[in-house]
Amino acid sequence: MQMKDTCAIITGGASGLGEATARLFAESGAKVTLLDRDEARGQAVAAELGGTFVLTDVTSEESVQNAVNAAVAAMGKINTVVNCAGIGTAEKTIHKAGAHSLEHYQRILNVNLMGSFNVARLAAVEMAKNEPTEDGQRGVIISTASVAAFDGQKGQVAYAASKGGVVASSLPMARDLSREGIRVMAIAPGIFLTPMLMSLPEEVRQQLAQDVTNPKRLGDPREYASLARFICECGYLNGEVIRIDGALRMQ
Repeated sequence: MQMKDTCAIITGGASGLGEATARLFAESGAKVTLLDRDEARGQAVAAELGGTFVLTDVTSEESVQNAVNAAVAAMGKINTVVNCAGIGTAEKTIHKAGAHSLEHYQRILNVNLMGSFNVARLAAVEMAKNEPTEDGQRGVIISTASVAAFDGQKGQVAYAASKGGVVASSLPMARDLSREGIRVMAIAPGIFLTPMLMSLPEEVRQQLAQDVTNPKRLGDPREYASLARFICECGYLNGEVIRIDGALRMQ
């Protein structure tokens, strides 16, 4: 799929990996619709890119269906999804205050795993309506996993579980949607310079960078966006998870 033919919905599109993806896609000729809960920032980024913004709660069926409908109205169709919406806060299984909060665990899974699937399943219905390309393709879904899915650290039990679910879902979903000509991929980023990490002191960021094998720096969100663009353009990538982490292996 060429970028000029891409009509993408991007969750978490108001900041971080999602914003970088929206910017690179738009620069490359794609149409973009940004889904996010940050209305002010989302509207501003969408206006700058000539795209569309829809205030969206990815955990809500009604909210996502509304966003999908709005995206189709704005772009004419959907043939690409990039799921970047996500949250992650640390909590150990047991700690001084007692057991891990079940509400906290459920919230992280609801946003990171259920939210990604919610967007994927509803967008796939619209993708299936597209005219197929010469090799029968109608679209691609890219979700964001994490290296934590493979080597999560202390305090990441909920986050790692949510991202592990994204990893485990990719192949069966690709198989489910093969008849419709929809590919499914996941990207597992390492430590990227997102707004969450930008809030950390410089010395902490430098220490994190030293844990990366090579190059010894934090990932640039535009590198994630470049990989997402490559996945869109490379039609033989399907049912796989790609790590982008500088060979980082969490201790």
